[in-house]
Amino acid sequence: MTATVLPLAGVVLGSAGTLVGQYLSTRVEARRTRFEQASAERSERKEALMEFLSAAQQVEMCLDRRSMGERVDESEVWKRLHLLWLAKKVPELVCSPAVAQAAHDYTLALDALLRGRTVADGSPPKRELRFAFMEAARQELGVASEPLRRTPSTGEPGE
Repeated sequence: MTATVLPLAGVVLGSAGTLVGQYLSTRVEARRTRFEQASAERSERKEALMEFLSAAQQVEMCLDRRSMGERVDESEVWKRLHLLWLAKKVPELVCSPAVAQAAHDYTLALDALLRGRTVADGSPPKRELRFAFMEAARQELGVASEPLRRTPSTGEPGE
């Protein structure tokens, strides 16, 4: 009887060990796959945000040059606006609705200013729209714990 039971018990234990090992291996693999996918999505969002910020910065530089009295060619204005509107569409595709809306609002303000139009009454100034976009982008990337301070530090203790 022991000659039959012991080998049978060994087969059962071996099978159970194999099944448990496969289950644990599958769990680890699934967790690793989820982590890699989340990392790739974050990287894609970060790239989209950086592309948009680069285009917005180019428009801001044109606005700064104009404010200092420098003439900006009409062809450069159209080129910068085209790149800005194109770059704005990428966050709309890969980011949350909050980021997409913030990018859209900021783009509308930059477009109006670069074309020499006044921003609609009651609209926040360009600076506030840029800050709103940056805060939405920080939350999108998971780095926002509290909003960044937007005023210079006074150097007092506790700041």
